[in-house]
Amino acid sequence: MDIVQPKDLEQDFRLAKRRQAELCRQKRIFNARNRIIGGDTKAWDIQVRDQKIKEATEKARDEIFAAEMRQNDKIACILEERERRQRRDLCKAINDFQQNFQKPETRREFDLSDPLALKKDLPARQSDNDARNTVSGMQKFMGEDLNFRERKKFQQEQNREWSLQQQSEWKNAREEQKRAEDLYVKTRLQFDKTAMHLQNLESATRKAVCAAVKEFNKSQALESAERKIQEKKQEEEDNLAEISNLLRGDLLSENPQQAASSFGLHRVVPDRWKGMTREQLEQIRLVQKQQVQEKLRLQEEERQRDLDWDQQRVQQARSVLLLEREQQRQQRDLRRALDCSNFNLAKEQLLQKKYMKEVYTNRPTEDYFAQFNTGSR
Repeated sequence: MDIVQPKDLEQDFRLAKRRQAELCRQKRIFNARNRIIGGDTKAWDIQVRDQKIKEATEKARDEIFAAEMRQNDKIACILEERERRQRRDLCKAINDFQQNFQKPETRREFDLSDPLALKKDLPARQSDNDARNTVSGMQKFMGEDLNFRERKKFQQEQNREWSLQQQSEWKNAREEQKRAEDLYVKTRLQFDKTAMHLQNLESATRKAVCAAVKEFNKSQALESAERKIQEKKQEEEDNLAEISNLLRGDLLSENPQQAASSFGLHRVVPDRWKGMTREQLEQIRLVQKQQVQEKLRLQEEERQRDLDWDQQRVQQARSVLLLEREQQRQQRDLRRALDCSNFNLAKEQLLQKKYMKEVYTNRPTEDYFAQFNTGSR
């Protein structure tokens, strides 16, 4: 289970701050609209930083809540499994006790519902141990059987064994229950320790987040005060510059320098601008020509690169085709050699069959002449 540490939050905050600074720098450099029109990038940075801190705080709180939920789910699953196991063990013990000690044959009224009563039926009286000798039959009275002492002793022994067995089972059941209770107590203590540890971690995380937010707010307040001082200073300087320009009288003159803006050399004041100079027009045309040449060069490089790729693909396809043709030629030569070998083997087998057929055909004639010569002799 992952726990968010204060150092992890600090590291995430530093990475987010560095990443946001890089993005802002790229926006200032590569965005032409911002370079021309301008914007309050510091305020944007403050808003982004506040949003990052808020997201990090919410993420840490969500992770802590998720960890608590997972821990509670585990505890609930363990308790449910334990209860299910205890219920199953109890049912098993009851079934075993019924099968071992509560059989239908041990009941006193079993003879009334015995399905094999007719098959087991015997004559009226066979011996003193005949179970059919009831009181109404007057075949045997109580205490008049021959095995009275042995029966009584056997019953006492049986009762004693049953009592000992029940005591042993009850003792084992109590020990098992005690072990289960001890295990449950240990588990609950462990869960309590884990919950306490998680609560301590949560409180430490909250304290660290609060401290970080407090420090951040303090730094923001200092930055805001410093920014207000700089803005006031800049405003005073702008006022002094405006007064100086009005005193010099450039507003009513035809001096082209009066159209220059204080925001940069590339910007002008629209109500004072008298048009672009010849040098600026030449510079614009030169830049446009350079852009056209650069675009043509890039198109030529792209076309040359496409031609190179096409040539490489054609050469690769040609090499693959030559390799396939070589493989087909080798397979054709191998198949031809195999056909020749099979043809030679077939010829040899055919000649061998003919020879064996001739040998088997001539052998009976030779045996007949040999027997005829032996009989003549």
